Amino acid sequence: MAEWNKKREVMHHYNDAANVYDAQYAEEQDEKIKAILNEISPQPNNIILDIGCGTGLLFKHLSNSKGLLVGLDTSLGILKRAKTRAKRHSNIVVIRAEADYTPFRNKTFNNIFAITLLQNMPNPKTTLREIKRISKHNATIAITALKKEFTKNAFNQIIEDAGLAMTILETDYTLKDYIATTEGEHKNRT
Repeated sequence: MAEWNKKREVMHHYNDAANVYDAQYAEEQDEKIKAILNEISPQPNNIILDIGCGTGLLFKHLSNSKGLLVGLDTSLGILKRAKTRAKRHSNIVVIRAEADYTPFRNKTFNNIFAITLLQNMPNPKTTLREIKRISKHNATIAITALKKEFTKNAFNQIIEDAGLAMTILETDYTLKDYIATTEGEHKNRT
């Protein structure tokens, strides 16, 4: 029950913050996205998931993709903003769903982005296991975690415990998040 209470609390927080989210966080989110895209580059026809998509800030960075880009979030308020962004692109759709229990089949996505999601989840390991379930065997995955919520070792341990082999990137010290990525077959690159 405590997990659902936290999820409800987070959902209400983002519903309330939807109108000011971009003004508060767009610059910070763009820096994380740029750092990720310096490491990985989705192929043009990939099926991509932005899990915990928020207002859809990732959309503009991947708008040239010819594949399908799915934005998923639980907050209706924030998804309305994402839907407005998605309307500009015929290959982007948004879905309201729970990150721990997505409505997707196993091995659906070539790329998954989980940017600023884990600290909002009551059990990040469960969330990462769901990400692993819906990612194709050779998927590219990018995950961030707020440094004020996770130590680097704790972030790495959660990733390992979820069965993902990822590398935590060495990034600009001004970024507020750790960034972990994997490319193909979930092989550890460390």
